[in-house]
Amino acid sequence: MPVYEPWAGEPDVLAEASEVGRRAAAWIRSLPGPPVPCPVSTWLAGALPGAVETAMGSLDPADCDRMGPDGRIIEGTGGVDAGTMSVLSVVPCVLSEAAWLTPDQQVRLLAVACVVSGIVRLLADDPGTEILHSLVSRMCTTLDHCGATLGHRGR
Repeated sequence: MPVYEPWAGEPDVLAEASEVGRRAAAWIRSLPGPPVPCPVSTWLAGALPGAVETAMGSLDPADCDRMGPDGRIIEGTGGVDAGTMSVLSVVPCVLSEAAWLTPDQQVRLLAVACVVSGIVRLLADDPGTEILHSLVSRMCTTLDHCGATLGHRGR
């Protein structure tokens, strides 16, 4: 198997992604809770921000789609484990139970889960293009916007 060589600018892109993930997770943790605690509120305060932070801090462009020794395609994971991706994938199903959140907050949570999942998949599919053409950085800007804007309104 060939030795992986990082793309130009990769360390900076991954550091930015990790920092943006920490900010997004902090924003999720700052959302108001329901009047009466419930399983969804516990999940929103713990599992979801943990998954966002883990995914963005675990990104690994070396774990991309590749050809296996037997000639079959091995689908990369972008460095993020299946459990973390599973937490992100259930956000649309869980938000209907978070009635105490405003529609704006719910839409932003959907956007966070979608952007994080998208970054992971893009790095797994084509890390060179995503890193060299600043696509990951642009998605990080979108992710930052999801939390930063809400931090000033909609609470």
